[in-house]
Amino acid sequence: MPYLQLEVIRNYSYATKKLLAKRIGEVYSKIMKADQNRITVSIRELGEGSIWRCGDGEPMPAAIMMCDIRKGRNEQIRTELSRALIDMCNEVLGLETGQLNIEFTQHSGDEMYHQRLGRFSAEWTADEGYL
Repeated sequence: MPYLQLEVIRNYSYATKKLLAKRIGEVYSKIMKADQNRITVSIRELGEGSIWRCGDGEPMPAAIMMCDIRKGRNEQIRTELSRALIDMCNEVLGLETGQLNIEFTQHSGDEMYHQRLGRFSAEWTADEGYL
């Protein structure tokens, strides 16, 4: 954890997805004060017509990023991360303004086991910094 899942309606090159994953890891680590070794990014290309945002008029093509994270970050930090991720995805993937929504699900550390780290996560604290 965190697990950041981006769902989009277009297909992108391997290099573009790798670049985006790297940039997501860097920005997440910086803003959320988390070890990059914890971060997993998935980019799901669901195809045209697969994701829609509903409203008063006709549905519009959409994209969504689900962020499963450890509890503890306040709304201001999550807002800063959301804006940074939206700007980055719009730039790298060419998404339209208003197309991407970000949603958070927050978990306690003992709900996330990392094989690479060999343990469950500790609870997040503001002094965690960069490990």
